[in-house]
Amino acid sequence: MKVRTLVALLATAAGVTALGSAGAFGARAGVKGQRAAAQRVVDMLPVHADWWRERIHHEGQLTYLAIGDSAAQGVGASMPSRGYVGLLARRIRHRSRSTLRVVNLSVSGATTWGAKKDQLPKLAGFRPDICTVSIGANDIADFHPDKFERNLRAIYGAVPSHAIVAELPCMFFRERERKVSVANEIVHRVADELGLTVAPLHTITKRVGLRRTFFNSYGDLFHPNDNGYQIWASAFEPLVDARVDTVAAIREHLSAREAEDLGREAGPEANRRADQAAEDAPEQHRPDSRRHPQHHTGTRPDDVRARDAGTPDADVHDVGGAA
Repeated sequence: MKVRTLVALLATAAGVTALGSAGAFGARAGVKGQRAAAQRVVDMLPVHADWWRERIHHEGQLTYLAIGDSAAQGVGASMPSRGYVGLLARRIRHRSRSTLRVVNLSVSGATTWGAKKDQLPKLAGFRPDICTVSIGANDIADFHPDKFERNLRAIYGAVPSHAIVAELPCMFFRERERKVSVANEIVHRVADELGLTVAPLHTITKRVGLRRTFFNSYGDLFHPNDNGYQIWASAFEPLVDARVDTVAAIREHLSAREAEDLGREAGPEANRRADQAAEDAPEQHRPDSRRHPQHHTGTRPDDVRARDAGTPDADVHDVGGAA
C-alpha cells in the first residue's frame, strides 16, 4: 500500500472516531494531532517490518507463525515486541520453556485479499507449532461480504488445522459494527466448517468499552498502544496456552510418524495418552492440573479476562531469543 494511501486511511479512520468522541475527550482528538500521529505511524511501518523480518532467521525449538495486518506488526506499541504477537511469543517461550522462532508474515495495511495474495505463498515454507490469524479489520471500510468470505476461506483453508483465528475487534460505531457483525458471522461459520478455533477478540474489546479503548489507543485513535495490545493478547492467551500444552503432549507421547499419520487427530490422541499416563502414575508423580490445562478444555469468551495495564517483562525485547 502506498504511503499516501495509508495516511489517508489512518486519517479517515481517526476522523470517524474523533467525531464520536470529541465532546468527551477534547484536545487529544484534534485533527492536527491525529494527522501528526498518523504520520508517525507511517514512519513506524518500515521499522516494525524490518524488526520482524530479521527475527525470521532466529532458530528455535518451536515455531510461532502469525498472519495479519498492522496490529500483528505491533504498530502503535512502543516497540514491535509489545504488540500482541510479541506478547504471545513471550508467553509461549515461558510456558513451553523452549526457544522460539517467530515468523511474522503480517503486512501493515493488509486486507483479506492482500493476506491471501502476499502472505499465503510464504506460509508453505514453514511448519508452525502455533499459528494465529487476525485479519479483516481493513476490509470494513469497503466491505463486500462475498469477497470477504472467498478470501477468508482461502486463508483458513491454507493454515494448519490447529490455527487460532480471531474475530474482528469491536469498532463501537453503529455503521462499522453492522459490517463487523456480518464479518464475524463469516469468521465463525467458516472456522467451524474447517475445524479452526476462534479467539474472542470482538467480545474482549467490546467488554473493555469505548472510553477505556480510547485511552488504550495510539494517538491516531486507530491502533492500540501497549496497554491496548495486552487486551488483544488476552483474547488469544487461553487458546495459545492449550496449543502449547498439546504440542508438548504430542512430542512426549507420539512418534513423528504417528503424529504425521494422525494429522488433525494428533492433538486429541496425544492429550488422551497424556491423561491416561497421568491416571496411571502414582499419586505423588501426577502432574498438577493447574500447570497442564490441556486436561481442561474450557475456553469460552467468559473465561477470558481482559487486562488493560501492565508492563511486559524485560525478555520481551527479543522474541526470537532463548527462554
